[in-house]
Amino acid sequence: MPAHVHKSSKLGNRVLNPAIMWLTRRGLGLFGAQTLTVRGRTSGQLRRAPVNPLVLDGQTYLVAPRGHVQWTRNMRASGSGELSHGRTRRPFTAVEVPDAQKPAVLRAYLKAWKWEVGALFPGLGPDSEDRELLEAAPRHPVFRLTFAD
Repeated sequence: MPAHVHKSSKLGNRVLNPAIMWLTRRGLGLFGAQTLTVRGRTSGQLRRAPVNPLVLDGQTYLVAPRGHVQWTRNMRASGSGELSHGRTRRPFTAVEVPDAQKPAVLRAYLKAWKWEVGALFPGLGPDSEDRELLEAAPRHPVFRLTFAD
């Protein structure tokens, strides 16, 4: 089965994502948005994407609402990256969370950002049963971050 990817629109790729990253570089990230920087798995070049880190039970997670997109593939290959907001840069190592452990993280993510990412999780919400979230888990990579500081 091919990996799930929900492509963003041209408006998202060319206008919204660059605008969000421009704001976060200036310390004005919307609703906790930060810029993820991760090394490209084939080019070796640094790649950037806007993300919404989730803190749950003292752990920080990155959830990929659009599925197995480029930053998730790069993260798997590199195992590390950096989150930035304004002048603050936080290097980290990342471990992918197994599907069986994702329901609590997905539930918390949907609770925090359902208004923004709801269309990317059709039929799911913060009140969804674990069974429903487990069914969706393979379509949404989740990474647990450990910061160097």
